Amino acid sequence: MKKILLLLVSLLLVCGTASAQGLLKNLGERAKNAVENNLGNKVEDGVNKALDGVLGGKNKDKGNDNDNDNANRKSNRNNADNEEDDIAGNADDYNLVAQDAKSDFVRGSLIMFEDDMKDEQVGEFPSKWDLVRGNAEIAVVNGQKCIALIDGDGWITPLVKGGVKNYLGDVFTVEYDMLFDDRPKDGAPSIELDIMNEHERHDWELFTIHYSMAYDKQTIDCNYVRPTEENYHTKEGSATAHDVCVINDGRWHNFALSFNKRAIKFYVDGKRVINVPNAKAGAGWLTFWSGGKDDRPTYIKNVVIAQGAVDLYERNATDIESKLSEAAAAVEKSIAETGKFVTNNILFDTGKATLKAESMPEIQKVAEYMKANPTARFEVQGHTDNQGSDAVNDPLSQQRAEAVVAALEKEGVDPFNLRPVGKGSHEPVADNSTEEGRAKNRRVEFIKK
Repeated sequence: MKKILLLLVSLLLVCGTASAQGLLKNLGERAKNAVENNLGNKVEDGVNKALDGVLGGKNKDKGNDNDNDNANRKSNRNNADNEEDDIAGNADDYNLVAQDAKSDFVRGSLIMFEDDMKDEQVGEFPSKWDLVRGNAEIAVVNGQKCIALIDGDGWITPLVKGGVKNYLGDVFTVEYDMLFDDRPKDGAPSIELDIMNEHERHDWELFTIHYSMAYDKQTIDCNYVRPTEENYHTKEGSATAHDVCVINDGRWHNFALSFNKRAIKFYVDGKRVINVPNAKAGAGWLTFWSGGKDDRPTYIKNVVIAQGAVDLYERNATDIESKLSEAAAAVEKSIAETGKFVTNNILFDTGKATLKAESMPEIQKVAEYMKANPTARFEVQGHTDNQGSDAVNDPLSQQRAEAVVAALEKEGVDPFNLRPVGKGSHEPVADNSTEEGRAKNRRVEFIKK
C-alpha cells in the first residue's frame, strides 16, 4: 500500500496537471473499490495498467508479470471453486435417508415362563429360579424387586415345566431388564445370556450373548455353534457389534433375544444389534451368568420366555426350507414348535416289526426333512399299546424303531443321526381300554436331540 501511495504522489508531482489529478482520482476510486471488495491483490495491477497508459508502456513488463500472476491466482481460485463444488456434490450424493429396520422384535405368542418378582421376599433366593453356582437373592432397586447376582461367579436358570431342560425348542424369544452400575469406571464384569442344548454342560453353550460392562460404550458378542458342527459346544461362529450401547450407567435397560430355527437376533433397548442368519438349532434351556464384583451386583427383572419368534427372513431361493414339499414342511413345523414329530401313519404287520407298504409316504416325508437338515439328530421311539406283555412289547417296539431307522437309511438319511429306542407300552398318550385309544398309542415319535 505504501508503494501505491508513493507512486501516486510522484505522478502528481511530475504531471502537475488537471489530467494527472483526474488520473489520481480515478486510481484512488479503483483502490477504494478493490479494498472494499477484499480484492487488494488487484490494486497494484490497476495502478500498473494506468501508469502504462500515461507513461507510454514503460511499465509493460511489470504489468505482464502481474497479469500472469493474476491469471494464476484466478486459475487457482477456479480450481478451488471446482473442488468445493465436487465435494459438495459428493456430499449431496451421499446424503441418503436410511430406513431403520432394526426394531422388528416381536414376543413369541405362547408364554412359557414369566417372572416379575413382585411377590418375592427380599433377601431370599428367587422362588422361580434354580442356582447353578455362585449366589443370588431378591433385592430392591428404586422400589422395584429384582434378582441380584451378588457373587463373582453367579449363575442361575429359570424353573420351567418342573425343571426340565428341553423347553426352548427351535422357535422362542427371551426378554429381560438388566441394570449394572459402573459409573466410577473402576472395573466391571462380563455378563452372559447362555442358550444350552439339553445334554450339554456349562461353558458348552449352543450359543451365548456376551457383553462386557467396561469402557464408555459396550460391545455385544454372540458366539454360536454353526450348523455343520457335530457337537453342541464348539462355537466357531461369531458376530460382534462394537460400541453400540451404554448399559453400565446404573439405569435399567431392556434386552431381547429371538431364535427362529437358525436365526439369532438380539436387541438392546429395542434396537437390533446382533443378526446371525444361520446357527445350529437344538436349544433346550438357558442360564444367566455374571462375573461381577461382590459389592456391585448385576440386577435382573421382568424375565419372559415365550414360544414363537421374529419371522424368519428367507435369504434366497436356494434356502433349504424353500425346497421342502408341503408334507415335509409339516414335519419341520412340528419339530420347530414342539421339538418332535409324532405319527400314527407308520404301520407294521400285527405282532411283527415288518413295515407295511402304506407306511412309505410317511417314511419318505420324514426322510426329506432329515436330508434337508443333515446335522440334526433324532431319537426314533417305537411305542405299542398294552395288548400283550412287556416281555413281548418292549423288544417289539425296539425292533420296530430299528426298522424305521433302516427304512430311512435306504431313503438316504445318515443313520449316525438316528438312535432307535423301544418304549413298549410304558408311555401311553390315550386310553388303552378303547380301540381308538390303542391306535393312538401305537405310534412312532421322532424326538430332536
